[in-house]
Amino acid sequence: MPAKKSSGRASSLKLKKELSPRFEPASDQSLLIYFSHKITIEANEQVRKLLRLLELEALAGIRNLHPAYCSLLVKFDPLKWQHEKLEKELHRYLGCLDKVQLPEPRLVEIPVCYGGEYGPDLEEVASLHGITLEETIKLHSSATYLVYFLGFVPGFAYLGELPRALVTPRLASPRKKVPVGSVGIAGNQTGVYPFETPGGWRLLGRTPVSMFRTDRAGLSLLSIGDRVRFVPISRERFAELNRA
Repeated sequence: MPAKKSSGRASSLKLKKELSPRFEPASDQSLLIYFSHKITIEANEQVRKLLRLLELEALAGIRNLHPAYCSLLVKFDPLKWQHEKLEKELHRYLGCLDKVQLPEPRLVEIPVCYGGEYGPDLEEVASLHGITLEETIKLHSSATYLVYFLGFVPGFAYLGELPRALVTPRLASPRKKVPVGSVGIAGNQTGVYPFETPGGWRLLGRTPVSMFRTDRAGLSLLSIGDRVRFVPISRERFAELNRA
C-alpha cells in the first residue's frame, strides 16, 4: 500500500511538472503561454481555465485571446504592455487556475451520412485498417469528442481524440475543394468543414447541419470545451434535413 501511495504522488508531481506553463514571445504584440508540448485533455483544460479567467477578469490592453490544443496566444496593445510586464501579470492569473470552475460541457450530436459521394475516403480508411465499412463507421460514431479549439476557418472545430484503431494520416495531396459539411479525419483528430475549402483530411461522410451561420447568436455551432458525438443517418434523412 505505501508503494502505491508513493507512486500516486509521483504521478501527480510528474503531471504538475508537465503542465507547468512556459512563456514565449510570438511577436512584438503577442505572448504565447504553453502548458505542454503534447496534446492532452489535461493541458487543454488548463488552456480553457486561463481563457475563462481572462474573459471573466479582463485585462485592459488585451486585444485578443486565441486558444489552441495546449497553448493560449495573448495579443496585446504594445503601448500598454511589454512581454515581461504581461508575463508577470499573467503569473498572478495562473496562480488562481485551481479555483476556476469550467462550465458544464454541452453535448452536441451531429448527424452524418457516411460513405458514397459524401465520404469518398471511407473505403480506403477501412482498407488501411483491415476493417469493414460498418466497423469504421461504428468506431467513428461511438466516441465522444472534445472540442479542443476552433481555427483554420470560422467554425472549424478540432475534435479529439479518435479511437486508436481509426488513427489515419492525412492525404498525401490535399484536395483543392472539400464540400461544405464534410466530416474528415487526420491523425487522431476529426472535424467538420464549415465551408468549401481546400483540405487534406480523409472524408468519411457529410452532415447537413450548418457549422457556422451569421444569423446564429454564437455564429459557430460548436464552442471550445463542448463534447461532440456523430450520429449515422441514411441518405434519405440527409436529404430531409438538408431541405429543412
